[in-house]
Amino acid sequence: MWLDRLAGQASGSGSSTPQSVSRSYSPLPRRTSSNLSPYVTSQRQGHSPRGSSLSLDSSESSTSLLASSRRPNGSGLKQSSAPVAHPTNSIETLEKLLGKTSSSAPVADSVILDSDFDLEFDFGGLSLKELAASQDDANLLPQIAKTQQPSNYESDQAKFEDLHRSITACDDILSSVETNLTSFRNDLASVSADIESLQDRSTALNKRLENRKEVEKALSPLVEELSVSPEIITKITTGHVDESWPKLLTELDRRAAAHKKKANDVQQSKATSDLGPLLEKLVQKAVERIRDFIVAQIKALRSPNINAQIIQQQNFLKYKDLYTFLHKHHSQLAEEIALAYMNTMRWYYLTQFTRYEKALGKMKLHVLDKNDTLNHEETTRMASVLSAARMTGPPHDAFNIGRRVDIIKASEQPALSSFLAEEDKTTHYLEVPFRSFNLALIDNAAAEYTFLATYFSPSLSFSHISKNFHYIFDPTFELGQTLSKTLVGDTYDALGVLMCIRLNQHFAFELQRRRVPAVDSYVNGTNMLLWPRLQVIMDRHCESVRNLTNATPAKASKSAAEQAKVSAAPHQVTQRFGQLLHGFLSLSADAGDDEPVAASLQRLRTDVEAFLTRFGNSFGADKRKTARFMYNNYSLILTIIGDTTGKLAEEQQQHFEELKTAYQDGD
Repeated sequence: MWLDRLAGQASGSGSSTPQSVSRSYSPLPRRTSSNLSPYVTSQRQGHSPRGSSLSLDSSESSTSLLASSRRPNGSGLKQSSAPVAHPTNSIETLEKLLGKTSSSAPVADSVILDSDFDLEFDFGGLSLKELAASQDDANLLPQIAKTQQPSNYESDQAKFEDLHRSITACDDILSSVETNLTSFRNDLASVSADIESLQDRSTALNKRLENRKEVEKALSPLVEELSVSPEIITKITTGHVDESWPKLLTELDRRAAAHKKKANDVQQSKATSDLGPLLEKLVQKAVERIRDFIVAQIKALRSPNINAQIIQQQNFLKYKDLYTFLHKHHSQLAEEIALAYMNTMRWYYLTQFTRYEKALGKMKLHVLDKNDTLNHEETTRMASVLSAARMTGPPHDAFNIGRRVDIIKASEQPALSSFLAEEDKTTHYLEVPFRSFNLALIDNAAAEYTFLATYFSPSLSFSHISKNFHYIFDPTFELGQTLSKTLVGDTYDALGVLMCIRLNQHFAFELQRRRVPAVDSYVNGTNMLLWPRLQVIMDRHCESVRNLTNATPAKASKSAAEQAKVSAAPHQVTQRFGQLLHGFLSLSADAGDDEPVAASLQRLRTDVEAFLTRFGNSFGADKRKTARFMYNNYSLILTIIGDTTGKLAEEQQQHFEELKTAYQDGD
């Protein structure tokens, strides 16, 4: 039935002129090859004007469809731009499909095989009638286009003109883009060339850097050893002398020593030879600045009411490296400056201690002369004093040490100042001014020696420093020995002289603790003044006791009544001897066995015992009273010295204990 329909359509269309294959007249858009492939199923449902491509009246016949079935899937149908003529008779086409060959039809180039009948065609869900009708609608589109009016063309002209202008503007933009892209390509080429140049330069710089590092590694020790920074030069030439100078001078000295060592080499570089004069000038400038600085400090020491130790600590010791540098680079100038300092300090100490000695000379002192011995009676002594032309001051006890020993124990008590010494109205014993003067002298001498040893070493040896110290202090030491000779030269104060000896020994121990051996000569000289004088005083006491013994009759010359009136109480000489012995033992608690004190006490004790024995014979035949007298005297002595300590005290206590026991048994 559908074959008849197709046959009727074929007969109606057979008389028409065959349509050209070319689609240039169609107003519809062109289809891709994928839409024409017989192996691709249409993606749209229902009627579509583009479905006319499957019309039997199309320029592409079933022959082309069958031919295209042998092509690879997905290939396009249009293989050539030239038009190909195909039969347009539907009956012939059906006959070919059914395997019948028409004698009147031309033989096709392609042969239909059996496999072609197995193909399944996809008409997009349309029947053949609908498919033919859609082809007819497609053929009517050119006719509709042909019936358009001229006004439509005018309106389309404006659109085409706008489209032309848009295309022209796009061409201009594309031309500008092309120009920019061309310029960008040229810039990229230039940048690429610059990058290559930079890479070459970087490689060259890296090579130069490596070479420079190698050279720097070889030359840096030499440059560091010889070069002087501008900061050091500016500071030394024009800067103020402050705490940074010692470090700067150390750097300069190190470089000067390195240059001197390099200058002695056989192969001397030009840089070394050029640097030599500059370093020498800088060293000379540093020497000049150091000289001016030290001279200014020495002048400050001559200012009135100045404390030399403060200047030494703040302005000398803080810059001790300056003198070391000066002595190393200009030893003659350093010696001259050291001599100027020594002369200044020699004058300073002599002036200060002369003033101090005069102030101590105004103090009132107890006078103990030859009448203050063991055998002199108080009335005799007072008569001698009243007959003298000088005043002896307030009363005193020449044999009782009392609180005088406190001056030995008060080691932390400072010396009297000049003002207090002048204003003091109290009468003192001779050990007070002796201690004040020598304590001040020892403190200042120790401080000065420590300063000299610290400031001038290692530039000067310690023997040279000791020599300079004696040059400074010898006049002051002579002044101190003169004062000591004045204090003890005419006195008979045995306790006072022994206390001066103990003070002098304490000064010696302090000097040893401070490690100041240069003052030992002064201490030894003072001992040479004190010990002989103590022996003279002790000899005087022994002589007085012997004179008293000689004046006492060896036998009783008095009657029995007169002998009965003589008291067996301890003698006054015994009390004085006991007090004097107590004082000596109190001051000799730590004394050594080699001191002459023990021998002097032994001689005096022997003379006193001889006197007591002879005085006891004055009782005649009354042996019991004699024994009581001897017991009372030795018991008194033992009681007085009972609180003393030390080896010498123990020996004396044991001796008198034995005498006391002997006469106690005899009683």
